[in-house]
Amino acid sequence: MTDNPDIGAPPPVWTRLRFEARAAAADEPTMASYINAAILSHETLCQALAFHLAEKLAGPEMGAQQVRHVIASVYGNDCTLVEKAEADMQATLERDPACRGMLQPFLFFKGFLALQTHRIANNLWSQGRETLAFQFQSRASEKFGVDIHPATQIGRGVMLDHATGITIGETAVIGDNCSIMQGVTLGGTGKEVGDRHPKIGTGVLVSVGAKVLGNIHIGDEAKIAAGSVVLKNVPARCTVAGIPARQIATFSGEPARNMDQAFPED
Repeated sequence: MTDNPDIGAPPPVWTRLRFEARAAAADEPTMASYINAAILSHETLCQALAFHLAEKLAGPEMGAQQVRHVIASVYGNDCTLVEKAEADMQATLERDPACRGMLQPFLFFKGFLALQTHRIANNLWSQGRETLAFQFQSRASEKFGVDIHPATQIGRGVMLDHATGITIGETAVIGDNCSIMQGVTLGGTGKEVGDRHPKIGTGVLVSVGAKVLGNIHIGDEAKIAAGSVVLKNVPARCTVAGIPARQIATFSGEPARNMDQAFPED
């Protein structure tokens, strides 16, 4: 297998990641051992993810070997999880101007790492292994500053940008190709039980510090402005802003992809 991606069509994620890892190890010898252990010593992205996440999530309750075994077992039972990880890495590369390739999200971006940890926890939750799922949630919250209930359903191609302070409740649903910024809450409005959290459509941008509360629906390709508090349904392809949020514009576009958090003034 060659690690040198061909010119033309984008190379597979794993091929590009290994290519970048070799280059980084050569450029920064002090990181070479770490990069080799996390990426270059593995044959597949699945193996590398299992190893790297385990090193991040290990603690006094579960050692790295135990965590790695759980993650590898989950990946072995559901191959779509690695496909989703590839889509999440590609989304980060396309949308984050600070991202220079696949290496940065894989090794360093806590939004990507927290999201992959959640995908493991969600799979465990679906198997009825709730205690273990909560353990993964807890460690992700401690290590990455992101608190996502294991039952939350999240699509593919999702970016959690910067990620610090993101909180997402149990019955929330997030569609494909969404971008969620730091400090976002997708929560309930009180102590109600049952289906009580937001449903986010595809291609939605939830900007910095926004709070979306209650069992409400955010339509496809909507944009929620920074610092807004959203308490009512938002139509597709609309921008809302304010406390409480109100509709200020309609548009056609892909806000989650272009990451434009600006909005027209009255």
